[in-house]
Amino acid sequence: MKGVILYMYSKISKYCTDNNLSIKAFEEKCSLSNGTVNGWKNGGNPSVETLKKISSATQIPIEKWLE
Repeated sequence: MKGVILYMYSKISKYCTDNNLSIKAFEEKCSLSNGTVNGWKNGGNPSVETLKKISSATQIPIEKWLE
């Protein structure tokens, strides 16, 4: 699972770069707490609720974030 989370983090980083957003701005857009996304690099895991928030805010299905 750790590899999937790190891969998702890299996809979020790319999304942010492509959309001229900082990670903090991405978290705000998705209604996530500050530091949530960076916490995944240090062993944290996103909850299903967090994945739903990201999907809803970006209009990208959860499955696409996890592929």
